[in-house]
Amino acid sequence: MDTHDDDYEALPDSPVHVNMLAGALAGITEHALMHPMDAIKTRMQVISTNPNLIYSSISNAVQRISTAEGASALWRGVTSVVLGAGPAHALSFAVYEHFKIVLGADQDGNRVLESAIAGACATIAHDGLMTPFDVIKQRMQLVSGSHFSTTLACAQQIARSEGIAAFYVSYPTTLAMNIPFHMIHFSSYEYFKKALNPEGRYDPMSHCVAGGLAGGLAAAVTTPLDVIKTLLQTRAVSDDAGVRRVAGFKEAWDLVLKREGVKGLFRGLQPRVLTNVAATSISWTTYEFLKVILGQSQRKPFPVVA
Repeated sequence: MDTHDDDYEALPDSPVHVNMLAGALAGITEHALMHPMDAIKTRMQVISTNPNLIYSSISNAVQRISTAEGASALWRGVTSVVLGAGPAHALSFAVYEHFKIVLGADQDGNRVLESAIAGACATIAHDGLMTPFDVIKQRMQLVSGSHFSTTLACAQQIARSEGIAAFYVSYPTTLAMNIPFHMIHFSSYEYFKKALNPEGRYDPMSHCVAGGLAGGLAAAVTTPLDVIKTLLQTRAVSDDAGVRRVAGFKEAWDLVLKREGVKGLFRGLQPRVLTNVAATSISWTTYEFLKVILGQSQRKPFPVVA
């Protein structure tokens, strides 16, 4: 094995700040690039009494939103998600790398359970930081969010009209969704990465493919919980009286089943899966690349000035 491979194999023990910086940059890149598709997913998941706000497909949503509101509408809320994604992903990847080592998920063989537990720990840390930013993002992604000039204005309006608790009303549901999502995501990524790259060398293609497969699988399985999360985060601005009266997870679940049946729990499945396939491919490829670059820079001695 050459020097480059030796360096890469040593990276799981790289300093925590290297993992955090790589994770932050990977998270920002992922969310910023995939924001328009995420906006479409949010629109498709929202229950509305207005037929003009019901979208049948991705292409239908893009055409109608662009025509009625302009293409820039698909980018509303991106500032909030970027502000939150940096610190949230930094913490998430640092916690994940730490528990990979503690639990032995970085050892030889397919350590699916250990990777899943490490992913669950990372999720709890990530969502504690990210949920308020996600609430603001989803509010701004809706038609009603167009009157907010800035992320700060949206945050202030939510705090004034609904209280601070509104930023965390979906936190239990978010954890209920993201813990299984990331248990599937992280364990699948480690499994696919080892299957595609058994030598453990730095290989961007295997990271990209493994990330996409893991993200798409996790997204498909947890879509019903994402539908409920979106309903809870946007209920206060819904034009549907029934949605506005929803108080928690069970009521939201029952409402969706009553209105649309099981099919309603899979609103936005296509854009959610496509978003996560692309996002996790971008995130893992960026993260693994930055770990190499930042890890190598940490091991290079500083030049001595005579």
